[in-house]
Amino acid sequence: MDFSSLEIFCTVAEEGSVTRAAQRLNRVQSNVTTRVQQLEEQLNVALFQREGKRMELTAEGQRFIDYAQRLLSLAQEAMQSVNTAQPIGQLKIGAMEATAASRLPLPLAAFHANWPDVVLEISTGTSRQLLDEVAHHRLDCALVAIAPGELPATLADNLSGVAIWSEQLMLLEPKNAGGGKALSLAAFGPGCTYRAAGEEWFRQQAPKGVQVIEAHSYHAIMACVATGTCAAVMPQSVLDLYKNMKARFKASPLQKMDTWLVWRGQYKSAALDALRDVCAAHG
Repeated sequence: MDFSSLEIFCTVAEEGSVTRAAQRLNRVQSNVTTRVQQLEEQLNVALFQREGKRMELTAEGQRFIDYAQRLLSLAQEAMQSVNTAQPIGQLKIGAMEATAASRLPLPLAAFHANWPDVVLEISTGTSRQLLDEVAHHRLDCALVAIAPGELPATLADNLSGVAIWSEQLMLLEPKNAGGGKALSLAAFGPGCTYRAAGEEWFRQQAPKGVQVIEAHSYHAIMACVATGTCAAVMPQSVLDLYKNMKARFKASPLQKMDTWLVWRGQYKSAALDALRDVCAAHG
């Protein structure tokens, strides 16, 4: 078993396809298939259930991938720990949708201009999900929202972090709510800190509770508000991206909330230090 085989296995699992994994890894399909089969022979288990061209992890594969991802992450950490002067290798960054849309483009462009050889991988999710992925070595660091007073509990699992940006959260309400009916809350799934802020506002305004309409993008959230049936919470930095829609809703300040850059306490790399610096410079 070597790191190359583990990388191939993880890529096939992520893509669900040998063809797409081969394209992503710049390898021929037969090589990817052979390396997966050799790994299965070494472990004496089937890691994938093959359904046509679709590759689904077996129960054994599901257990093994967590270890494989951690081993690959530790290998990257080991390489970077002895090359502290120059950012090198790969950096897996997680970010909230809001941060990826409004805050990250300029810092990442500056990072790439200074250190073009560092491979950046960006993924998005809710704050809770991203913290879990950092803790389990699936991400090297993440940009998450942490509500005031929740820092010690949030940064459990030996995580460290620093506040990077301060966001003004805005409450969006339709100008003409349809039919006088109670508004729903348009928000991302559970684990989103901004959703929690919206639910808290509703608890104070409507003790009977709130119906949450889950969306997967800010475009969808804005559309829900535009229908006149939903309220929403989003940072001013995201709201600024929708200037042409401001006439369709009213926006009022809700609260301030910091965006934190979080990493595992023992994780050290020049690439992470460079990312922290470039984000702070574009505050």
